[in-house]
Amino acid sequence: MGQRASSSSSSTSATGGNTDSWTPRGLVAAGAAAAAAAGAYVAFSLRRSSRFRSQVVGIIPARYASSRFQGKPLVPILCKPMIQRTWERAKLATTLDQLVVATDDEKIAECCRGFGADVIMTSESCRNGTERCNEALQKLQKSFDVVVNIQGDEPLIEPEIIDGVVKALQAAPDAVFSTAVTSLKPEDASDPNRVKCVVDNHGYAIYFSRGLIPYNKSGKVNPHFPYLLHLGIQSYDAQFLRIYPKLSPTPLQLEEDLEQLKVLESGYKMKVIKVDHDAHGVDTHKMLRR
Repeated sequence: MGQRASSSSSSTSATGGNTDSWTPRGLVAAGAAAAAAAGAYVAFSLRRSSRFRSQVVGIIPARYASSRFQGKPLVPILCKPMIQRTWERAKLATTLDQLVVATDDEKIAECCRGFGADVIMTSESCRNGTERCNEALQKLQKSFDVVVNIQGDEPLIEPEIIDGVVKALQAAPDAVFSTAVTSLKPEDASDPNRVKCVVDNHGYAIYFSRGLIPYNKSGKVNPHFPYLLHLGIQSYDAQFLRIYPKLSPTPLQLEEDLEQLKVLESGYKMKVIKVDHDAHGVDTHKMLRR
C-alpha cells in the first residue's frame, strides 16, 4: 500500500481539448460584492509574470469530529493511521513546494508531528476543507500561488493526480479551481457518497451532484454512457481562495451539500482532468474495510 502505483494506473489527460482552443473569458460573480472581488482577481492575474502560479503548497485538512466517521484520520490501516498513509502518498508528488496538515484537533496534530509532517492548527469554526485550507494558507510563513486541497481520507491517492490538477490550473488562466474525475462504476451510481460530475467540451465543470448525472428518461443507468466520478483532490488559485469565504452560500451548494457548487454558482470557472484511478476514498466504516 505504501508503494507508488504504476504509471499505467494513474495517467492524466485534459478532458475535451487544450486551453489554446478557446478564448479566455472574464470572471463573473453573483452579487455586487462578489463581482468586485472577481474584478480584482482578474486585474491581479493580468499583472502576473511568466512564473504564473509557480509556488505550490499541498494542504491536507483533517478534523476529528466528523459526523459520519468520528476520528477517521487516526484510524489505522495496516498499522499506520489513515492521515499518515495520505501524507506519504502526497509527499511523492513533484509539483508541491511544501506539504502541511491543517487540523483543529491536538490528537491529530500530535500524531502528524510524530511521523514528520508540518502541522498548522486551525479553528473549529471552519465549515469545510476549503475554508480550513484558506485559514492554513494565511498562517504559512511563505507566499504561495496554488493551494492543493488533498483529502485526508484518500489513503491511496496517486501523486500523479496531485501533479495533474496543479498543471491543469497552471495551464488555464481563466480558471480559479481545478479538480479530477475518473470513470464511475455502475455499482456506485446510486451512492450519494460518490459525487458525480459533468463537463463541457473544453474540460470545464458544468455541474456536480450526489445523484446520477446525466439522468436519462428510462431512469436506468446507461451501460454505454461514460459517467464521471468526482475525486476529492482539488486545487485553487491562492488569490481566489482568499475570496471564497466571502462568497455567500448558494442554493445548489446547500441542497447538494457540495462546496464546489458555490464556485460554479458564483460564476467562476473550474478545470477538470480525467484520470484512470480506482477511487478509494473512505467515508464510512464499510469503505474502510474495503
